[in-house]
Amino acid sequence: MNRSLSLVNINLLFARKSTHRHYGTNASVSYIGSSLRKLIPFGNRVLVKRFEASAKTAGGIYLPDADTKKQNEGEVVAVGPGARSPDGTLIAAQSAVGDKVLLPEYGGSSVKLGEKEFFLFRDEDILGKLE
Repeated sequence: MNRSLSLVNINLLFARKSTHRHYGTNASVSYIGSSLRKLIPFGNRVLVKRFEASAKTAGGIYLPDADTKKQNEGEVVAVGPGARSPDGTLIAAQSAVGDKVLLPEYGGSSVKLGEKEFFLFRDEDILGKLE
């Protein structure tokens, strides 16, 4: 089954209880902050919290918001069950909850949960894992 991510129909599930069935798959989920809501990405999608850019330079000068660069590193907070191969076999995501990852400069869908902003990427769009 081929599903595509679009602005009109983002395939997300917002649930208050962990009663969602993944039809035999194991999706990794992390509670996000103090919010009772959790987000379970569908398919091979990964939910990432970007690290915040420092508003202060090494010399102690504070930068305005317009001058701070978007960070291309983040932490994985939720992972979907994976993608399906053409023969129907489940291919697990390479990312895991808690991984520090390198993100592309552009891309990802912004998701706001409470006061926090997260980004939803396809697993194959994540550039690598940081150690």
